Amino acid sequence: MLPIVLAALSAVVWGIGDFAGGKAAQTSRALAVTVLSQVASLPVLAACVVLVGGRLSAGALAWGTLAGIVGFAGILLLYQGLSQGAMSVFAPVTAVTTAVVPLVVGLVLEGTPSTPALVGAVCAVVAIALVSRAPGERRVSPRTVALALTAGTCFGVFFVILGRAGPAAGIWPLVGVRLGSVATGLAVAARMRVPLRLDRVASRWALFAGPMDVVANALYLVAAAHAPLAIVAPIGALYPVSTVLLALAVDRERVAPAQIAGLGLAATALVLAAT
Repeated sequence: MLPIVLAALSAVVWGIGDFAGGKAAQTSRALAVTVLSQVASLPVLAACVVLVGGRLSAGALAWGTLAGIVGFAGILLLYQGLSQGAMSVFAPVTAVTTAVVPLVVGLVLEGTPSTPALVGAVCAVVAIALVSRAPGERRVSPRTVALALTAGTCFGVFFVILGRAGPAAGIWPLVGVRLGSVATGLAVAARMRVPLRLDRVASRWALFAGPMDVVANALYLVAAAHAPLAIVAPIGALYPVSTVLLALAVDRERVAPAQIAGLGLAATALVLAAT
């Protein structure tokens, strides 16, 4: 029960962080937002290491670093896709792919969990598709769909890699995640000659998004160490739920009937996964 609760909390916090990062990227370069938000999260990461700890090992740092590189690539692709204005297609394709990849990998590596839990995981995948669906339709190019699939695969692989460090590692894999993501971001910025500057509004959102990302990662890492990947990852991938709710509350966006159904299905998924 506790791992499911932690995975659900990670989804909530991830959604909040994604909303903040998206707001920052509206007024500044996505690459600068991503890199500087990652740097801003370092004090929170240090606090998590002190509070939770774990066994420091080369393996834990290596898994984390690899996850950080893959996750950073996913974030860049996500911001690039969303900036093209095709959110009604890009968001659900990315989110569902994020959930399906670790679900399949978990079933292959760890076997089939209990029937209610597996049904809950499938419900979570469907809920993600419904909740992420923005009102309105627009035609998109095959390139945009491919971009969404690639971004979702990156996030799904991030979930898988982060869960491979083992429970003894504690929070130390997240140190590797930040090493990988920050180093990759700085290298890409230098190669592309992108200035790492944000305007005042973007800075505020980025300073909030980074710490939220670390807290979400920590919650998911603890959950993945004590429950099957095929269940924990789809629950953690429910992050679009809180993003949509924030968009409704802050930006007064219109909610579609499918999104309301998705919110209800997400609640059903949590109940089934916890049984």
